[in-house]
Amino acid sequence: MKAAVFARHGGPDVVRIEDVPVPEPGSGEVRVRVGAAALNHLDLWVRRGLPIATPMPHIGGADVAGEVDAVGPGVDPIWVGARVAVDPSLDYAWYEQGSGSGAQPEKRFRLLGEHTQGGFAECCLVPAANLVSLPDGVAFETAAAAGLVAVTAWHGLVTRARVKPGETVLVTGASGGVATMAIQVARLLGARVLAVTSGPANAMRARELGADIVYDRLEVDWARAAWSDTGRRGVDVVLDSVGQALWAANLRSLAPRGRLVSYGATSGRAGDTDITLLFWKQLSILGTTMGSPEEFRTVMAHVFAGRLSPVIQELLPLAEARRAHELLEAGRVFGKLVLKP
Repeated sequence: MKAAVFARHGGPDVVRIEDVPVPEPGSGEVRVRVGAAALNHLDLWVRRGLPIATPMPHIGGADVAGEVDAVGPGVDPIWVGARVAVDPSLDYAWYEQGSGSGAQPEKRFRLLGEHTQGGFAECCLVPAANLVSLPDGVAFETAAAAGLVAVTAWHGLVTRARVKPGETVLVTGASGGVATMAIQVARLLGARVLAVTSGPANAMRARELGADIVYDRLEVDWARAAWSDTGRRGVDVVLDSVGQALWAANLRSLAPRGRLVSYGATSGRAGDTDITLLFWKQLSILGTTMGSPEEFRTVMAHVFAGRLSPVIQELLPLAEARRAHELLEAGRVFGKLVLKP
């Protein structure tokens, strides 16, 4: 079968299309004939060489949808022929419960396509427990584009921030996959939505997704503008993936008892925190990543029903996997890129 493979860490040039053996499912696994697989920034980090145990040569791709064509021992054969979306999280139940004093120190929350071989191929192996039935009317590319970004936005806003109707949510990096979904999730929760992005084209797209106010960070002091646009109160929640470059402004933009929810640090990991602002306004800083299997199924039900829709900038053939890496790395993507074998 064909797969997008890299055998060493580096830039997009290390990604090659190669013939690799068709994998055989083991106990508790199924083989999915991939209908679509979406890129995430995670794929860039893994390719560059995150300090993780990535199997090499490596096939990336956490977000997968397709059709089951074989099952391993212990899996009900009724799955064969089923259209499915795949929850990319592995061992999340252990992760949610915390390590505990008796935990194995080497055990960690894992992801399909990061710690295992992924979906940038004609076929991939996944645990049967991670399958979600895909309705006939939902395209493979829709399901693949939604997966990781939808559950991340849902966990960040619903579980961690506990957004309530009538609150104001500010989403930074509003051209990204999680952010474009977060704008929609916040609206679904009954929140007023502000968004920060760069450039007039991205600003227009964020408004089309449902953001009430969009700030072009290249043109305005958005933290000051958000303070003014909330009646000099500030926002209740900031959902941020940018990190260092916006950290201080994120905190300034919060209302008393506001919550800053961080799910990334694309601009750097050393955020400048004014501690007096933190205690004087009684702010909360919350970390978030991914979401539980139950949350994945909940948010994907909203996608299947059409209440949430992933933004797909471009569908590319698997043969153009390297170009997809180049586009995402250059920051020339609004929403998601999806590969189709």
